[in-house]
Amino acid sequence: MKHVSHMTIRKRIVTVFFIALSILSVILIRLMYVQFIKGPDLTEQAEMSWTRDVKYEAERGKILDHKGEVLVDNISAPTVMVVPRQVENKQETAKILADILKIDETVMLGYLEQNTSIVRFSEGRKLTDQQAQAIQNQNLAGVYLAEDSKRHYPYDTLLAHVLGFSGIDNQGLVGLELFHNQKLTGTPGRLSFFSDAKGGRLPNLSDTYQEPVDGNDLKLTIDLDVQTIMERELDIAEATYQPDGAWALAVNPKTGAILGMASRPTFHPSEYQKFDPEIYNRNYPIWSTYEPGSTFKIITLAAALEEKVVDLENDHYHDKGYIEVGGARLRCWKHGGHGTQTYLEVVQHSCNPGFVDLGQRLGVDRLFDYIDAFGFGEKTNVDLAGEASGILFARENVGPVELGTTSFGQGVSVTPIQQVMAVSAAVNGGKLYQPYVVDSWLDSRTGEVIEQIEPVFKQQVISEQTSIQLREALESVVALGTGRNAYVEGYRVGGKTGTAQKVGSDGRYLTNNHIVAFIGFAPADDPEIVVYVAIDNPKNTVQFGGTVAAPIVGNIIDDSLQAMGVERRKDGLEKEYRWPEQPLVEVPDLIGLTKRDLMNDLTQLSIESVGTGDKIIEQAPEAGTKVPMGETIRLLFGE
Repeated sequence: MKHVSHMTIRKRIVTVFFIALSILSVILIRLMYVQFIKGPDLTEQAEMSWTRDVKYEAERGKILDHKGEVLVDNISAPTVMVVPRQVENKQETAKILADILKIDETVMLGYLEQNTSIVRFSEGRKLTDQQAQAIQNQNLAGVYLAEDSKRHYPYDTLLAHVLGFSGIDNQGLVGLELFHNQKLTGTPGRLSFFSDAKGGRLPNLSDTYQEPVDGNDLKLTIDLDVQTIMERELDIAEATYQPDGAWALAVNPKTGAILGMASRPTFHPSEYQKFDPEIYNRNYPIWSTYEPGSTFKIITLAAALEEKVVDLENDHYHDKGYIEVGGARLRCWKHGGHGTQTYLEVVQHSCNPGFVDLGQRLGVDRLFDYIDAFGFGEKTNVDLAGEASGILFARENVGPVELGTTSFGQGVSVTPIQQVMAVSAAVNGGKLYQPYVVDSWLDSRTGEVIEQIEPVFKQQVISEQTSIQLREALESVVALGTGRNAYVEGYRVGGKTGTAQKVGSDGRYLTNNHIVAFIGFAPADDPEIVVYVAIDNPKNTVQFGGTVAAPIVGNIIDDSLQAMGVERRKDGLEKEYRWPEQPLVEVPDLIGLTKRDLMNDLTQLSIESVGTGDKIIEQAPEAGTKVPMGETIRLLFGE
C-alpha cells in the first residue's frame, strides 16, 4: 500500500479549496453582474412578458385666438380594446359589443378570437359617451375602456383651411394641426396589469398607472371678430356671385400678424372625409398664384415715388386709350382713354398706359429691384404649410413689352399673401415684415407662456416719406377714383382695385373669366389693418374689382375697425358721388324737438317713433351720423 504523506494531503486540500473558492468567486461575480448590471434589463423583460398595457392617449393642445377664445378643443371619445384570453364567453361578448358598436357580430367575434395579448380595432375608436357608458355597464371580462379624445370645432367651418384637422390617431394631417403637430401632441399614458402565461389577469398584483402628458396650447394672432366678419362676407359673396372660388386675408401691417384668413369653397374639419382633398388642401391666400392685375400697380407707384421719377400733382400724362410698346398696343380699360391727367389721376383712374410710362421711367433693373425687395418671387415663410412662391420674368428675358405689362400687374404670378405683405410694407412706413399666425405657446395646465413669437422685420423697402405719399394717393383712389365702393363713412380708407386676367390651358387669356380683387387699408394715415379680397369668376355681374370686391373689403374694414375699438373720425377725403350713387344724409340733432318740428327737419329720412310724450328725448343714430337717403331713424318721445 502506497503511503501518502501529510504534506501531499495538505497540498491537495489547499488545491481543492482554491478551486472551490475560484468557482464560488465566479458564481458570486456572475450573481453580482446579473443582479446589479443585468438585473434592471432582465426585470424589465420579465415585466414586459407578464404585463399588458392599456394605452391612454394624451390630449392635443387647444388652439386659441389672440384673445384666448377656443377655436379647437377636445371632447371625450373613449376607445374600447379587448384581451381575448380574458374573455369568458366570446360568443355572448361579441354579440353585446357588436350591438353597441353597430358592427357585424362575426367581425367582432373575429377580434375576440385573435391569438394576441391586446386587440385594438378601428370600430372601437372614438366612441360616443352613450356607447362608452353602455359598454361600462356590461362589466365584460377582458373588455377595457381607455380614455381618449377627438377634436372639437366650436365654430364649425370657421378658419378651417388654417386650422386643418387631425386623424383618428390624433396626428395632424393638414394645416396648423400638421405644421405644429409635434408641439400639439402630448405623451401618452398607460395602465399596466400583470397576467399569466395564458393571458389571465393576476389578481394579487397591483396595477400601475402612468398619467399622460397633454400637448401645449397654441395661441394664434387670429382675431375671432375679424375672422367671423370675413367668413360672413365670403358667404354672402358666394351666394351672390356663385364664383369658382373666393378668398380673403387680413393682417396687422405694423407687425405682420395675420388677423384673419378664409377660403371658399370650405369644409368642416371634423367631417373632412366627406370633402374632396382639393378643397381642404388649398388654402388659397397662401397657395394660389395668378396675375395680380392692378393691385400690383401699388408696387410700381411706390418705386416711382421712391426714385422720384414722378411728381403726382405736377406731372401730366395724356392717355389716348393705349400705348405702343415694342410693336404691341397695351390698352387702357377705358375705351378712348382718359385724356390728359395728372399722375395722381392716373392712379385714381387705374390707367394702364400711365403705369407703363412709370415703368419705362424706372427701367427694368430699378423696377425689378423693388419687386424683389417687396418680397415677390419667393415665399414669405409664413408659418403655414403649402405656401407657393409665384413666378416672375427673368430679367434677361424682360423686353419693352414685358416691362410694360409688369408695370400694371400682367405677365407675373404672385400669391395673395405676397401682395398683402408688400402693400403692408408700402403703407406702414416702408418696413417689410414676415407674416405669421402663431402668437405663442402656452402650458396647457397652467396657461403660462412657454414661448412668445416676436415679429420678424426683414428690411426697409421705401422711406417713411414715400409711404406717406403712397397712402395719400391710395386714399384718393377710394374717395375719388375706382375704389369708391370701398369708402367707409367715418374711417379713412385707402386701397386699389384689381381685375386679373386668367390664362387657359391653351396659354391664351380667358374671356369673361377674371379674378377680381381689392386691397384696402385703414385708417389711411396710420393703418391698423390691411384687407385683401379676391373673387374668382363671379357670375351674373360686371367683372371688375371695384364693382365686386371693393364693397366687400369696405364692409370688412368697417366692422373690423369697430370690433378692434378704432373710433370713427370726421377728417379725411370726402367721397365723390357719381350717378347713380346717392350721397349720404347727415342725421340732425333732434333731441328736444316736437312732432310738429319734424315736418321741417326730416324730409330725407324716415321715422320710427315710440313713446307717448310730445318731445324727443332719445334718437338713434346719434346726431352727426351719415346715413343713406331714406334711412329709418328711431325716436323716443317723452315728457
